[in-house]
Parts: sequence; C-alpha cells; structure tokens
Amino acid sequence: MSTSTTFCTLLQPSCIFAKNCRNLCYKRSCNCYSFSYCMMAINTQNSTFLPLQEKVVHKNTTARVIELVILSLLVSLLIYRIVYFNDQGHYFPWILALLCESMFTFTWILVMSTKWNQCSTKTYPERLLNSVNESEFPAVDVFVTTADAILEPAIITMNTVLSLLAVDFPSNKLSLYLSDDGCSPLTYYSLIETIKFAKVWVPFCKKYNVQVRAPFRYFTPESTPLKDDSLEFQQEWKKMKNEYGDLYKKIEFASQRPIPCDRNSDFADFYNVHRSDHPTIIKIISENKEGSPNDLPHVIYISREKSSKHHHHYKAGAMNVLTRVSGVMTNSPLMLNLDCDMYANNPQVFIHAMCMFFSFKNEEDAGFIQFPQAFYNGLKDDPFGNQLANFYYLANGISGIQGTFYAGSNCFHRRKVIYGSYPNDKLKTDKKDLHKIFGNSFELQESAAEILSSSNSKIESQRRPSSFIEAAIRVAGCSYEYGTMWGTQVGWMYGSTTEDVLTGLTIHGRGYRSVICTPDPPAFLGCAPTTYTSANTQQKRWAMGLLEILFTDKSPILLTIKGNLWFRQSLAYLWLSSWAIRSFFELIYAALLSYCIITGSHFLPKVNEPAFVIPGGIFVIYNLYVLWEFRRINLSFRMWWNLQRMGRVTAMTAYTFAFVTVVLKLFGLSNIVFEVTQKGESNDDEDTSGRFVYDTSPVIVPGVAILLVSLTALVSGMSRLGEVGFGEMVCSVWMILCFWEYLKGIFGNGKYRIPTSTIWKAGALALFFVQLCRRWS
Repeated sequence: MSTSTTFCTLLQPSCIFAKNCRNLCYKRSCNCYSFSYCMMAINTQNSTFLPLQEKVVHKNTTARVIELVILSLLVSLLIYRIVYFNDQGHYFPWILALLCESMFTFTWILVMSTKWNQCSTKTYPERLLNSVNESEFPAVDVFVTTADAILEPAIITMNTVLSLLAVDFPSNKLSLYLSDDGCSPLTYYSLIETIKFAKVWVPFCKKYNVQVRAPFRYFTPESTPLKDDSLEFQQEWKKMKNEYGDLYKKIEFASQRPIPCDRNSDFADFYNVHRSDHPTIIKIISENKEGSPNDLPHVIYISREKSSKHHHHYKAGAMNVLTRVSGVMTNSPLMLNLDCDMYANNPQVFIHAMCMFFSFKNEEDAGFIQFPQAFYNGLKDDPFGNQLANFYYLANGISGIQGTFYAGSNCFHRRKVIYGSYPNDKLKTDKKDLHKIFGNSFELQESAAEILSSSNSKIESQRRPSSFIEAAIRVAGCSYEYGTMWGTQVGWMYGSTTEDVLTGLTIHGRGYRSVICTPDPPAFLGCAPTTYTSANTQQKRWAMGLLEILFTDKSPILLTIKGNLWFRQSLAYLWLSSWAIRSFFELIYAALLSYCIITGSHFLPKVNEPAFVIPGGIFVIYNLYVLWEFRRINLSFRMWWNLQRMGRVTAMTAYTFAFVTVVLKLFGLSNIVFEVTQKGESNDDEDTSGRFVYDTSPVIVPGVAILLVSLTALVSGMSRLGEVGFGEMVCSVWMILCFWEYLKGIFGNGKYRIPTSTIWKAGALALFFVQLCRRWS
C-alpha cells in the first residue's frame, strides 16, 4: 500500500465542456482542458496540501459473488468427474475431460485472484503546476523505437516524434532518441526534415494550446478553422497545414525511390551497409546547446551496430543500447519508451507522470509508471479481438496488487531501477563493480554512479550530447555487453521475445510496485493491426514470448520463492504467461467434443442427469457475466461476441503454434524469430480493414481442421440424434459459430478465400482424426 494519503471518492468533472475535449478537434481547445479534470471546487491557494494523485477503489461485490459461483460450479464438475469415474464405459474421454477442466479451473482461480481488488489511480496535473515549479521537474530521456521503414511507415514514426517534441514540458528537460533498428536512410532523412518542420509546429501548438499535436491527426481532410477563430490563427493554421503537406510529400516521395548514399553525401554513413550488418550510426539532429526551455529538445538518431556474428536480442537489445547511449549523452533520471506508432495524444502526459513521481515518498511504490495502450484506428467492435478492451478489469485488478504489467510502450521508468537497484538499497559504486556491471566505458560508469548514488529528483544534467559521440558509439557496439550484466541483471531482460513483460516481472521481483495512469483524454494513441494476418502474427509473438518467461530463471514462481514478488502478483503473471499452455487444453477439449459425437460416447452429463446443470450453468452464467462486464463499460454486444469467438479462434491457431514453437525451442529443434507487426494501412488497393484475409501461413491450419472435424461430427450426430449427447452437440454448434469466418473463408473468393493448400492440409488432419475416432469406437 502506498505511504501517501489515499482517497476512495471519485470526484466527477464539474465542467460540462470536459467531455468535448476528448474529441480529436482541429481547433484550439477550450481552456477547460488545461484543467482537464475541472475540479473547480478545489481552493488553489490550498493546492499545495492536496494530493497529486488519488487511489480510487471500485466496488466489486457483485462480480466477486458471480465469480465464486462459477468457481463452485467448476469445482463441482471436477468432483463429478472423480465420483463417477468408475461408472464410465469409456475412460479415455473422461480422463482427458478431467485434465482439461482442471486446467480451466486453475485458470479461473488465477483470473479471480487478479480481478479481486479493483482500483485505479487519478492524477491532478493542475495541483502539480500550482505547487511545483517547472525547474524542479526531473529530466526525461524519451526513446522511440522502429525496426522496419516499410512495415512501420516513416510518416507514422515522424508524427510520434512531433507529438513528443510539442508536449507541455520544459524542452530543456527533454531529450529524444530515435532507435532505427532497420538502419534505413529513409528514417534518417525523414527525421531531418521533421525537425525542420518541428521548429514551426511546436511553437504553433503551444501558442494556441492545440490539444492534438500529431499533425496527421490534427489536419484531417474535413478540418477547417472555425469562423469565430481569430484571423491570425486562421492564417497560421493554413500555413501550418501546407507546411505539413510539404513534409508528407517529401517523405512519401523519398519512400518510393532509393535515397542516394554516396560517400560524399550527407548519407555517407549509409553507404554500402546492410540492415543486419553495419557499424553504429549516431547523429545529433537537434541540440539545445543553451539549455533554453523554449528551444527544441535534443534529438538524436541511433542505429546500433549489427553483425551476423553477434545476437542482437531484438527490441530488448535496442532498448539497452538506447539506455547506455542516453546514459553517456544526457543521463536523465527518468526514461519514457514508446513504440514508433504511439503518439502523445494528451499534451499534459508528462505532467500526469510527474504527479506520480512527486507524490510517492518511497521509490519502491512507483518503480515504473505505465499508461494504457489505446488505438486511434481501432476497428468497430474489434473483429480480430486485439484491441485489449477485455483487459479493463484485469488491469484494474492487478493495480490492486503489486501493480500493472509493463506493456513495452507508454511507460516511464526510473533509470536507477533499470540499472538494477533494489528498493532502499544503495548499490556499490566503486570502479571494479561498475566495470563488471556496466562495461568498460568510463563515461557510462561515471554516469551510472551518479544515478545510483543520488536521488532521482535531484539529478540535474547539463551535458551536451555532441561532446560524447565517440563514447556513445563505443557503448552501442554489438560486442560491448560481453562480460557485463546487461540483459541479465541490468537494463531490459533477455530470454523472451516479450522483453517488456519479462523486464517488468524482474522489477516487481525486486520488490518494486508499479502504477497505471489513465488520464482523459488517453495519454497515447497507437495503431492497431487492421488485418487478420497482422493481428494473428502479433498474438502469436505475444504468446511465444510469454511462455518463454516460464522457462527462464525469472519465472514468477522462482521470483516469489527467491525474490520479492508478491504471491498474488505471481498468480497474475502465471495467468499471463500460460496463454499458450491453455490453448493446448482448449484444442483437446474441442477435439473431444467431436470424438464423443463420432464414437457415440459422451463426457458431458446427459440431459436427464441432475449433474447436467453444472456444465450448463457454467456455460450460461459465464457468458452472461462477461456480457454484463462489457455493458458496464459501454462496450457493444457485437464486441462481446467478437472477443468470445476470437478467444477460441486465437487459442487454437496463434497460441497453439506458439506452444509448439516454444516446445521445439526447448528441445533445441527450432529458433524463435521476432516478427514485426505491420503498422498503418495495408498497401493493397482494396480496403481490407476488418475483413478476414488469408495467406499461406500454416498458423490457421489447426483452426480449419477443428472446423472440419466439428462439421463432420455435427452431420454424423444429426443422423442419430438419440444416440449422441445433447451437451456435445450444443458445444459443437458453438464451435462452428466461433469459426464461422473460417467457414466463409473455405467458400470465399480471392484474398478472402483460405488458400487451397491450407484447406488440403487441414482436411488431411481432419480425415486422420475422424478415422482414428472410428477405429477406437
């Protein structure tokens, strides 16, 4: 529990215009957003004595009761399995059902534990501005990461950069680092041109208090100044729109042709380099030499050294290079990391973060501050189930334990925590220890000692990045980490493709807590996958990385036993890490339904048995409960159904492949490849957003096979209704409804048709399964 004063009363905005400021308006925002929570009842003279953030506890009694009822039914089902085990003529389906239902019960216990205590945090930026001088704010190093200029278009990355440069925060307290893991001259060129535009865009935003500071969201095709706006504003608005149009055209034109990288050009560093084999490139694009709060912040381009002889550890490796380079160049006590598509949607996001850092007396209460991931291009009703809307209650629940997961973006970190410090523990800072931990760079050792021996809020760096380029290039080398603790005890952790969750788990394992901050409007907005293929790729990568965590030396169980990870926090991490394992049991359960129908056996109670109410009650109560949860946060029935069906589809496709891939890796038979998710719209001429488009990937083969088996079983069962179980038939129909899009894909045309090769592979698996069932019957 935080040592700061907490309140359980959620104060409501008193300004009727507050909600209007949530819209992506093109004009100057009304002044109410400057005090966005509009707590006008607060006496500003006494604001110094009011908390900068409040913990809001949400009543959760009804949900707890329903969850306990579902748990009691699940336990009753297990008891039924054990008690009536000897009465069954077919032991095989009964044993499989018992194993699967045991896993489902365990999963439900994990979910209940995570959701039990619902709370959220509310910040008051206006109180901070009234009580703390901007000169007292700690400096922040901002990291923006991109890995592929094609899958992650440069114009999206540059809008993220522009939104960050224009936030309401002293520019002399900011340094922005762009990590280009694709070593793309296009990204470098785009950044140079973007900084030129930023010199007029940032003053414009601050002069007119523009709320949406990413130009591609501010200058929409239908946006125009209002007639009651001043003539000066209208003129500057038109000028700014034209300027941004020119920037867009430059970047778009550059993306359609190779950028000349001659030895004598400005792009000489990119001459004859390959994205996976090149030396370090560090360029200072903008430097605030005078330390003026009104100039642009430092802006630095980084493309770390790559070599086929060295493992580069994907995003975790890039983050560690950013940490070392920034430690040498600017050494800010706080760090914010963002994916390239996550632009700053709320210009006061840094002020909200400062509310957190200034309000906690003990650093252990806020090891990191996580802002939720939200999306500006989210498809209506989330047809692919990838917009994380169903994480609302889980996020509030884990906030009531040791704190939210680290989500890989939108997160403020304390550099001291990333450097491996423990709460209330002073690390040794002698040269021998620093060399062993951080490497042989004297500059990095010196900056690390400064961080580890000082209070974050008291560090005031006046470094000029241009004075440390050589040292920065040295610490960005691909062999620098050998013989150090980077990736094992310091920095972002290696060992999983979901380096974010593993790093957050390690921080929690040291005893730190974390905090989630949910301002209105959302702090950051990003780009969600808009095609089924990219959404499936993302889900598969998440499930693989999360499962890998269970087999590292930092698994939740080990950190609970040997570290300082809270027990219930460990259960929350177990739920998250076991996505791929659960998919294996879901796949077996789905196949078991068809097996029983084809063989004329059953594993669910018959309709005339009193025990039939147990699985029937679980099915009805659970689905109604989840629907009730969705309606409480104003989500549609359609979204509920999409998430229900995609939960089954994703489990039996992406998660199943993730499970198999990790198992093969553990046996040394395969290596995991990091796949970048496509950002922005598809390059196809036809808009396929929200529609199921298929490729030749084998990921969907198990799902198509389950559909074909379920259809076969249903047809077989219809011909002998009196011999098959009613429960099995209902569940088979439910499975077919969940895979309805696949059924449409089998008979579809063009890109909306599942490839013939995939259908044949799935058909062969289905035929083999059906023949196996008949042989065992």
